[in-house]
Amino acid sequence: MTRLTDIANLNPLQMEQGVTPVNDEMLPGADKMLALYIHWPFCVSKCPYCDFNSHVRDGVDTSLWRASLLADMAHERHRTGPRTLSSIFFGGGTPSLMPPALVADLIDAAQSHWAFAPDIEITLEANPNSVEVDRFADLAIAGVNRVSLGVQSFDGEALRFLGRAHDVGEAQRAIEVAQSHFRRVSFDLIYALPDQSAMDWEKQLHHALSFGTDHLSLYQLTIEAGTRFETLVRQGRFIPAEADHGADLYDITQELTKNAGIPAYETSNHARLGQESRHNLTYWRYGDYAGIGPGAHGRRPDESGAPVATQRHKKPENWLDAVGRNGYGLQSETGLSPQDRGREALLMGLRLGEGVDLDAISARTGLSRTELVDDDAIKTLSGYGLLKKEGTRLQVTEQGALLLDAILGEIVL
Repeated sequence: MTRLTDIANLNPLQMEQGVTPVNDEMLPGADKMLALYIHWPFCVSKCPYCDFNSHVRDGVDTSLWRASLLADMAHERHRTGPRTLSSIFFGGGTPSLMPPALVADLIDAAQSHWAFAPDIEITLEANPNSVEVDRFADLAIAGVNRVSLGVQSFDGEALRFLGRAHDVGEAQRAIEVAQSHFRRVSFDLIYALPDQSAMDWEKQLHHALSFGTDHLSLYQLTIEAGTRFETLVRQGRFIPAEADHGADLYDITQELTKNAGIPAYETSNHARLGQESRHNLTYWRYGDYAGIGPGAHGRRPDESGAPVATQRHKKPENWLDAVGRNGYGLQSETGLSPQDRGREALLMGLRLGEGVDLDAISARTGLSRTELVDDDAIKTLSGYGLLKKEGTRLQVTEQGALLLDAILGEIVL
C-alpha cells in the first residue's frame, strides 16, 4: 500500500483537485490547434465543497447572455486569427441549465470563426437532475457529442452530505439516457468522504464500472478555502478522512480501474485507450486554448504571436458590464515569460501518466534543462521510486502520484 509517511524528506502532501488548467502544445501539429472553453456560471444551488466560479441567481436574461457570449467569442477570434478547433468545452456552473438553442448558437458561431477538426470533441457538463436530463436529446442535436455528468456518488446519504440536488435513481437514469444520446459519456465521483470505508468505496466503484462508460473522473474530497465545508471543518462539525486512508482508497481506485481497462491517464482521470478527454489533454499538454464567459482563463498567443495568459471578469454582473462597455469580457492579458511557460508545462504535464519531454519544453521555451528542473532532486526521487526518467522523458510513477504536489515542489525550478 502507498503510505504518505513512508517517504523520507518530503513535505506533507495536500492533494489538489480542480486545478485551474493552463495550456500546452506538446504533440506534432498541436500548435495549429486551439481549444475553446465556454463558462456558464449559474447553478440551482451552491454545493458545500465547490470553490468553482458558480452563482445562484433568481433569473437569467438568456437574450443578453447569448449576445454577450457571442461578442466575447468574436473578440477571441480577433485575437487568435484563423485556427482549427480541436475541442469545445461548456463548463460551469451548470451548463446543462442552458437552453439547447443557446448551446447550438454558440457552437454555430464557433464554427463560423474557426475551422472544426473532423473529429472535434464538444463536451458539456451536466447534472443528473431530471429537468436537465430531459434536454439531452436537444443538446445532442445542437452538436454536443460528449457529456460529463456530476454524479458524485451512488449513495443517498453521501449525496445529501455533498449537497447534491439529485438522488441515486436520477443519477443512474442520467447515465443511461446520456449513453443513448451521446457517443461519449463520462461521470464524476467523489471519494474519501468522512467515515467512508474501503469496502464502501470499492462497492461504489464496482457499480460505477458496471455502466461501461469509457471515462471516469474520480476525485478525493478536498476542503477548499472559502467553501461551506471549510467552515464546518473549522467548527468541528465533521472531520475529513485521514491522509493514509485516502491513500488506501486511491490504491483501490487504481487497481479496479486498471483491471476494468480504464486506467488513470492523469491524476484523477481514467479512460480506455483513445477515450481520454481531448479538451483536458490540451491543458495538460500545454496547448493553446481560448476561454470566454465569466472567470474563464486562456493561454494563447496575442496578435503579435507572443504567448499570453488571459482572464475574464469573474463575477457575472462585472463580466456583463465589461462586455457592454468594451465588446468583450477580458479583464487581463498578461505576457508569459519563458520561465512561466516552462514551469506551467511541467506542473501540468507531470499530472499525466505519459509525463513530459524535457527537451521539447526546452525547445519551446528557449530554457536549458538546468533552468527547468533540479536534476539532483530528480535523481533522489527516482531512487525512492517516485519518478521515472527514460532519455528526455520524465514521468511520475504510480507510487509517486499521491505525492505529486510535494514532488513538483522539489524538482520544478
